[in-house]
Amino acid sequence: MKKTVKIEGLDCPNCARSLQNEINKIDGVNNAEINFVKSKLSFESNDVNKATEEIISLTKKVEPNAKIILEKNNKNKTNFIVDLILLVLGTALGLVALLVNLPTWAFWIIFVASAIMLGYKTYIKAILLLFKGIINENLLITISIVGAAALGEYMEALMVIFLYTIGKILEKLAVDKSRKSIEKLTNLQPEYAVIVKDNEEIEVTPNEVQVGSLIVVKPGERVPIDGVVTEGDATLDMQSLTGESVPVSISKNEKILSGSIVLDGVLYIKTTEEYKNSTVSKIMNLIENAQDKKSKTETFISKITRWYTLGIIILAILTLAIGWAISKNFDTSIYRALKLLVVSCPCAFAISVPLSYFSGLGNASKNGILIKGSNYLDALSKLNLLAFDKTGTITTGEFQVQKVESLSENYNEEDIIFLASLGEQYSLHPLAKSIVKANTKKLEKVKKVKEVAGEGVHYEYNKNKYFVGRKNKKHNISVEIYENDVLIGKIYLNDTIKPSAVDACQQLKSMGIKLCLLSGDNKLKVESVGKKLGIDEVHSELLPQDKFCLIEERKKDKKNFIGYVGDGINDAPSLTLADVGISMGINGSPASIEASDVVLGDDNIEKIPRAIKISKFTRKIVWENIIISAVVKLTFLVLSLVDVASMMLAVFADVGVTLVAVLNSLRALYYKPKKK
Repeated sequence: MKKTVKIEGLDCPNCARSLQNEINKIDGVNNAEINFVKSKLSFESNDVNKATEEIISLTKKVEPNAKIILEKNNKNKTNFIVDLILLVLGTALGLVALLVNLPTWAFWIIFVASAIMLGYKTYIKAILLLFKGIINENLLITISIVGAAALGEYMEALMVIFLYTIGKILEKLAVDKSRKSIEKLTNLQPEYAVIVKDNEEIEVTPNEVQVGSLIVVKPGERVPIDGVVTEGDATLDMQSLTGESVPVSISKNEKILSGSIVLDGVLYIKTTEEYKNSTVSKIMNLIENAQDKKSKTETFISKITRWYTLGIIILAILTLAIGWAISKNFDTSIYRALKLLVVSCPCAFAISVPLSYFSGLGNASKNGILIKGSNYLDALSKLNLLAFDKTGTITTGEFQVQKVESLSENYNEEDIIFLASLGEQYSLHPLAKSIVKANTKKLEKVKKVKEVAGEGVHYEYNKNKYFVGRKNKKHNISVEIYENDVLIGKIYLNDTIKPSAVDACQQLKSMGIKLCLLSGDNKLKVESVGKKLGIDEVHSELLPQDKFCLIEERKKDKKNFIGYVGDGINDAPSLTLADVGISMGINGSPASIEASDVVLGDDNIEKIPRAIKISKFTRKIVWENIIISAVVKLTFLVLSLVDVASMMLAVFADVGVTLVAVLNSLRALYYKPKKK
């Protein structure tokens, strides 16, 4: 049996991952996953109640700051207020202890009370984790405080824990800011749907709505399931889906996506998907699973911090031993060792790197770009070759009438469209639908309708026999209309290029990315599209396996880092093979969405250069944080060892660089890519 509970107080992705690993070690608990974004823990167990109790007990030991919440409450805000009150009281008591002339016993009572109020969570966590064989920055800080107090450096001892606690509070605020930004997207999930049945409105859960049901959505409500508008006009807020703030108008016979908010008007919608396959459900799944796939940089930092802390403690012990052996001064030697512990604390690395990627993923999501993990966010920045599928990706996949040619004196162009539509209204072929859509006259019923697959439709109208069919030409698609076996007209159709495609290709080329068009269509048509878009390399008449082989061949050159953009089930192999697979979120097939690494929420390929720019900026932020933290820590490490920097300066350096790194990480959340 599966259960999901709320978990609060986890303020860093690494903490969440460590706790998740520990929970999975509990007997009888399987597939435990902590969703850092939504602050939720899900797990499977045959005895859920017993497993929940063990998880609560383990959480208290491993992550004292975290709490499993079984019922709805508002403790998170209360805990934050309590932390602030304790910080103020602890600081006040510390000032009394340091500035007022007190008896020794009174001094120690007030000093210890101050130190406990300022950092009790840090000490408890350090001790509990130490019993489990885990050494991290909490232990470094605890040792530093105890050591400084033992040496009589009382002000420095309190400053260490005061600044560290301030830093942790600010880190929490930064993480919450980033988390809430992403949580706005998870609020897309509708709570109910209203079905219209026998002129009655029935409120049900979205999962209960079947394909083909009629639902109604009123002003202020969120569309629960994808469908087609059957009645009504409205303005939609689609910012959560597409990242665009401008409202969109919608009317009868137009597709509507779940997650859209109806601003005005009442819409009646015929559902075309089950809830689990609707746009909002896909987006929810992608957002919730994005944290599970880490970049190499993030994974490396996560692994190295486990051993880094132990290494720092060993180095501090060696510093103490060597300094004592040389100077014969124990107090000076241990003071240097304690400064080394403080200045070497890995907080800046441990929090800023995952927070940078977390912010970058949140920024992309706000822009309607769903990236399945920080490893793919990282990979986007390295692309130098991007291959596109044509139909449905570069082009709309919907045919439009480009030209009508009448070959009879009895009929004009409008008549030719009308006569063709009389037969095509009975066909489900995409070309037939496009012709019927272009017709402006009222259609009538015709007799003896017979559709021949691969040829066209035969029918009778006004005692004449008609045939409407299609033939592939060199560079276009035409449909011919015959009256009593005499050709009376031709209708030329074309698959139109997406409006965003030209701008997207120009931006990508300006970024130094080589573009490639892969299509199963005929050579002249593909070359025409490629020329209009300025694409560097064009390949036509390809089968799915040909596209796969072409990408495989390009990957043999280690200099190439390849992305593939597609929307169909036939694109799935190529999406999987490419270094980064990018699929369409609305019209993309389930197979292509599953196989891809990046999903464009509104099928707008102009989002691709935007995604790459966010990726490059996030990667830049990550390395800025790593380099700044390393340089500052190394500088103050040397200054501390040669007695130029005091303990207080060391802690300022540690907390200061952590805060700089955290604030710098948040830039990835608010970065707005500019067009070149």
